[in-house]
Amino acid sequence: MNNLRLTDPAIAHLIKQEEGRIAATINLIASENYPSQAVSEAQASCLTSKYAEGYPGKRYYAGCQIVDQVEQLAIDRCKKMFDAQHANVQPHAGCQANLAVYYALLKPGDILMGMSLSAGGHLTHGHHVNVSGSYYTSIQYGVDPHTELLDYDAIEHMAHEHKPKIIVVGASAYSRIIDYERMATIAHTIGAYLVADIAHIAGLIAAKLHPNPFPHADIVTSTTHKTLRGPRGGIIMCKAELADVIDRAIIPGTQGGPFMHTIAAKAVAFHEALQPEFITYQKQVIANAKAMAQEFINLGYRIVSGGTDNHLFVLDLRNKGISGRDAELLLQENGITVSRSCIPFDPAKPWITSGIRIGTPAMTTRGMTTEKAIEIVHIINDLMVKQPIDKASIKHLTI
Repeated sequence: MNNLRLTDPAIAHLIKQEEGRIAATINLIASENYPSQAVSEAQASCLTSKYAEGYPGKRYYAGCQIVDQVEQLAIDRCKKMFDAQHANVQPHAGCQANLAVYYALLKPGDILMGMSLSAGGHLTHGHHVNVSGSYYTSIQYGVDPHTELLDYDAIEHMAHEHKPKIIVVGASAYSRIIDYERMATIAHTIGAYLVADIAHIAGLIAAKLHPNPFPHADIVTSTTHKTLRGPRGGIIMCKAELADVIDRAIIPGTQGGPFMHTIAAKAVAFHEALQPEFITYQKQVIANAKAMAQEFINLGYRIVSGGTDNHLFVLDLRNKGISGRDAELLLQENGITVSRSCIPFDPAKPWITSGIRIGTPAMTTRGMTTEKAIEIVHIINDLMVKQPIDKASIKHLTI
């Protein structure tokens, strides 16, 4: 960072501060992770300078011979990871991936059906404040009020009643296995497309530790920076017959020049995800989440849906007398980062919430095992019940 310190010492200083914050913090934000040095090197490469509108072999700029090979590697590796017939690695983020899919298959006013944000879904699945819920007619499904699991019978009834053109399945705060085959049957019975958003669980699927949406889903979208441990970005995969309409929805439909440096970093991350070590890592991610959830239950906390099958869970804090927002601030002050989260049918306002979402990808990347995960649970509990903690315990766990 010598050049940066000389050119812009203010930004260099802030980056240094952020490095310090990361090093001194236990990160339990389910949507965050740390890429490898190899991924970071690719993202910081000279490829950031290359304009490459179009696709490999068919660009609108000259000088793309090398970046064509980079993108093709990313495409081939992505298809291999998920058994996909076609992959587009150009979306700048998961939101752009989802919106491009809607742009490809819907007209304004068409019916889109997705999981509600309050039940664990995502803004881009039809929430009214998002373009997905304002340009399209949004129908939102939730979870069973007793089990807090996806109620496939209720979803099927809703689908037959409203006849959406797209059904989106996927979540930001749902901790259980998703039945893609059942969702595909529901969608295809009414002539709808099934779009699976696997942004959170993509790494688990790549490691064959969660069911793959293919061959059931028509289209699969994802981010690349959560459990996949890649750069911040998005991808779209689909069945072969939808390849052309999806590609045209990205360029020229919703994006211009792709970020070739990020695509290179995606390719590196996909390569890493195809290695045996990645499976070991993802197994530990799940083991840590299960261990933490069970220990919280042992300490008298309620876990939404009663536990977890993946990398995250939502902690209901109502019986502890603290809101999700206050818990988030309290933990942040003590070196632990989480994100506040609504619980299903939450009585609290969305900005406040009754829960916090806890995820294990980032802490696992830093080498923490189930033993350390349980230590973290007890530190969080001590803070919740206003017991003083030894700050050295936080420092010990972050090393």
